[in-house]
Amino acid sequence: MIRSTLLIGTLAIALAASNAEAQQQQYGPNPNLPEPERGLLPSMKIPRPANWGNELPKVPQGYKIQPIATDLKIPRQTLLLPNGDILVAEGSGGYAPTLRPKDMIAGYIKSLGKSSVKGGNRLTLLRDADGDGTYELQGVFADNLNAPYGLAFVNGAIYVANQDELVRFDYRDGDTKASAPPMKVTDLPAVINHHWTKAMTASADGRFLYVGIGSNSNITERGMDAEEDRAMIWQIDVQTGTHKPYATGLRNPTALTIQPGTGQLWAVVNERDEIGPDLVPDYLTSVKEGGFYGWPYSYWGQNVDPRAQPQDPEKVAAAIRPDYALGSHVAALGVAFSTPEMGPNFTDGVFVGMHGSWNRSAPVGYKVVFVPFRDGKPAGDPIDFVSGFLVDDGNTRGRPVGVTVDPRGALIVADDLSNTIWRITKN
Repeated sequence: MIRSTLLIGTLAIALAASNAEAQQQQYGPNPNLPEPERGLLPSMKIPRPANWGNELPKVPQGYKIQPIATDLKIPRQTLLLPNGDILVAEGSGGYAPTLRPKDMIAGYIKSLGKSSVKGGNRLTLLRDADGDGTYELQGVFADNLNAPYGLAFVNGAIYVANQDELVRFDYRDGDTKASAPPMKVTDLPAVINHHWTKAMTASADGRFLYVGIGSNSNITERGMDAEEDRAMIWQIDVQTGTHKPYATGLRNPTALTIQPGTGQLWAVVNERDEIGPDLVPDYLTSVKEGGFYGWPYSYWGQNVDPRAQPQDPEKVAAAIRPDYALGSHVAALGVAFSTPEMGPNFTDGVFVGMHGSWNRSAPVGYKVVFVPFRDGKPAGDPIDFVSGFLVDDGNTRGRPVGVTVDPRGALIVADDLSNTIWRITKN
């Protein structure tokens, strides 16, 4: 009873705190960074799940959206196969123990904004055999996986990044089920697994896989030993499974993609919490081989975070400033480059899936945005492409995760709250 009373009282403090938050948004290469705010607890408020009913997400004029798969089990990322089939990774991972009372409170708050469905630990295949936009086949391609997330298709094989290992499925065009159990390529860091998702993409030539591995804490609360091989992107040789750090200091790289025509690796990264509603912006950035991006010592380049001790001035001096701020706490979990088939206003740029905040008094994210590019770099403000998830009563009907562009001119969006795959096309 005492524990429950303490929890309720602390929650009330958290939810009432900072009603006067600036709630400013920060987009682009030069975001406004306010002074850090520290307190007993950060603001914690998350929209509760709501039903879609007869409503649909909002898309720009001239486009339409439809659900092509429902009743899934926590869909995270999708992969387009050569014949047009779609693979969906379904699951939920992580088993990090709480360290502080605020961790228990944060975990409770986050749980209020999640689906009650248990993660499927599987891959589901969707097929539209006649090309009319209706995916009449929805079946399990492989199951008994361990929180699958990242997906890639390389040299006739399907690669899956589980939360603890990278595996490969042999594939023949048209397969609706895996013909054999997966083969392990290499282990992935899985001790504690505070940030469990393992984002993945393949190099343009198919030689390498890139896997994003998030940190084991917000800001090193578990010590640096727990961060070994984490907060970085691995480069993995497809043939041998050998790996090396490709870039480091990325707190939680949640989605990766390769820029068409250049072969450049890009990532969206979730930044640190607990220093205010407008710190630190999650970001979209090109990733330089050997580059260091600040975590845990600094953020947005060389802005020192004194919570990380001992500091490393040499590392801070080398910290790379990201390309483009997406806004603080939007929780970007998906990224994909557009194609001309998406229409003239969305030809050159990336789509970013924003899962949404849990630690601001006014929610942000909960949508898919388009970030326009010019000369190979982000240029201009983001444009809402899929919105309408948040409702007037402060709840939400969905939470976007992975985004995939179909070369035929469709955007595929995984929604892990309503357990739906959405497809957006031109009218």
